Amino acid sequence: MTSSAEFSGIICPSITITKDDGDIDYERWERHLDHLIEAGINGVLVFGSIGEFYAFPLDVKKQAVDFVAKHVAGRIKVFAGVGDTNLNNVIDFAQAAEASGVDALVIVSPYYFSPTAGGAKAYFGAVAEATNLPVILYNFPPRTGSDLTPELVAELAAAYPNIVGIKDTVDTISHTRKVIRAVKAVNPRFAVFSGFDEYYLVNRVSGGDGVICGMTNVEPETFVALHRAYEAGDYGTAIEAAERISHLMALYDQTDLFISAIKGAVKAKGLNISTLIREPAVQLTAQQYEAIKAILK
Repeated sequence: MTSSAEFSGIICPSITITKDDGDIDYERWERHLDHLIEAGINGVLVFGSIGEFYAFPLDVKKQAVDFVAKHVAGRIKVFAGVGDTNLNNVIDFAQAAEASGVDALVIVSPYYFSPTAGGAKAYFGAVAEATNLPVILYNFPPRTGSDLTPELVAELAAAYPNIVGIKDTVDTISHTRKVIRAVKAVNPRFAVFSGFDEYYLVNRVSGGDGVICGMTNVEPETFVALHRAYEAGDYGTAIEAAERISHLMALYDQTDLFISAIKGAVKAKGLNISTLIREPAVQLTAQQYEAIKAILK
């Protein structure tokens, strides 16, 4: 059962690997990207939530997106997370990312002051009109304080041809299912991704197109196996992969901030990275790291 959406499958929102001083460690990040590509993922998102988009200056983010686009060089899709509370910054970053050669933009809902549906529509519409790139909406109500309702998503898809997908990070599949039903009636190729790692199967059987989730940094090969098995109709193998992912979800219980857990797990899997998270954040402890290693066995 293959997806007909423009974008689909397993998208990794990459961690942004830094040195202990907080500067980006491009050498180790390059190795991480190569590992993801070799595992067979379908795309990589730069500066999603797990990529600490909120913690880097705009000029640094532009440079980093350019680096990833040039290093990946068409081997997989590259998505740039360009969200900000300042619309001018979003448009500036979007146009820079387009010039760097990324395949699509991911834009989180405005946060702090939650917009009305009309405000959100105007915000996303302004960005869509300022770029030729496909735009993926990013709905994360616990962090933004507002929800992109199924009705609003369908309105945006109908009004702006280059708004072609959504990452729906809502911890109930019923919301995502309603988004799928509403938006696929407008555009059958509109991509609906779940933002929670363990929702791949239920997303797909509901008519969705895949996941954009943090655990793909840790075991990309498991998610790729799940995706390929599902599309091939090999449901036994798909269930085995899903069971492994369910086990790995315990990683998120080890730290207050999920980014720490993922960086610790990537290190435990063999890439000797700094687990530093840029402020404001509480850093990974030695005890937490040992617990993470035990889960990965």
